Amino acid sequence: MSIESRLSQKISAIAESATLKVDAKAKALQAEGRPVISYAAGEPDFATPEHIVDAARAALDDPKNFRYTAAVGLPELRQAVAAKTARDSGWTVEPSQVIVTNGGKQGVYQAFQVLLDPGDEVIVPSPYWTTYPEAIALADGVPVDVFAGAEQGYKVTVDQLEAARTDRTKVLLFVSPSNPTGAVYSPEETRVIGEWAASHGLWVIADEIYQNLTYDGVRAVSIVEAVPALQDRTILVNGVAKTFAMTGWRVGWMVGPSDIIKGAANLQSHLTSNINNIAQRAAVAALTGPQEPIEEMRLAFDRRRKLIVEELNRVPGFNCPTPEGAFYAYVDVTAALGREVRGVTPTTSLELADLILTEAEVAAVPGEAFGPSGYLRFSYALGDDALVEGIRRIQELLA
Repeated sequence: MSIESRLSQKISAIAESATLKVDAKAKALQAEGRPVISYAAGEPDFATPEHIVDAARAALDDPKNFRYTAAVGLPELRQAVAAKTARDSGWTVEPSQVIVTNGGKQGVYQAFQVLLDPGDEVIVPSPYWTTYPEAIALADGVPVDVFAGAEQGYKVTVDQLEAARTDRTKVLLFVSPSNPTGAVYSPEETRVIGEWAASHGLWVIADEIYQNLTYDGVRAVSIVEAVPALQDRTILVNGVAKTFAMTGWRVGWMVGPSDIIKGAANLQSHLTSNINNIAQRAAVAALTGPQEPIEEMRLAFDRRRKLIVEELNRVPGFNCPTPEGAFYAYVDVTAALGREVRGVTPTTSLELADLILTEAEVAAVPGEAFGPSGYLRFSYALGDDALVEGIRRIQELLA
């Protein structure tokens, strides 16, 4: 019996996370002693701020944290998330409208599970984070990609969304700031898209995991703030991973209408039960404690952002728009394809990424992981010295 036939069709159809796959390959090469520099993982290189770690240490001294707690999350954390949602997303919610999840990724998964029936369509602006289509398919939904390239600043228009809408469309996925592009929709762009979604009675799932990582005075306005009428038909997904350098702590959340959160709570009660209590206590400290360390990290990302965009645009055939949020640079490399480099002529961004890894020992994620070929994603959430050295290697390779 083949491996494929032993697995269910649904699980067999899942593709491995491309970002994690590239990062794993880079780490394997590093373990062999090769000086690989990886721009693959969306993970800050900073240590979690000390006051957050201190809260976790203190939680270890309280035996109540060693027991089961409510599947939906600790009351203190749900309250802190509600306060953050009011402050940053402009939506006043009750703590009962919050469910704490094992990272934002579980929140994304559960959001699609509670909304979709077989055959329901989800409009997914592209380039998209690699997990979205898989999470939609696992909920028996159908992802409908709408692509916006570098010439549009990687932001879709209402005309494009309307062209993709059918009588099966149920959900619009809205992500600002974007992974993989770093694009941030302006308040006006957000309002127009939100009004379009409201006018057609669509649900919106808004992934706001990067909402506090913006630059140049830009603010990522939540779609529920821009269009309050959407608050009864929107699920917000967020977490502490990116802003607070807490990727390994695995604390995220969903915010939404009460009936939707109740459904997600029922699912989570069978799926995972409560999130790690020590990590939840740390997350409370992240949301309610000093924010100065967080601002220091944001300023460091801003410095790296300017540097990586400048250097990437010096690579022959590379076109890198300046991102306004997150910590990714998304490069249009179509002009670099079809040229022979050290006996190899890459015709896709996948082949170009492989060439760069093999010849320059630099790992970047190809555009095929996020939508159409012709692009490379570089995370600048790594040390300054490594950031400069990696781009220098690419410049020399493609010169």
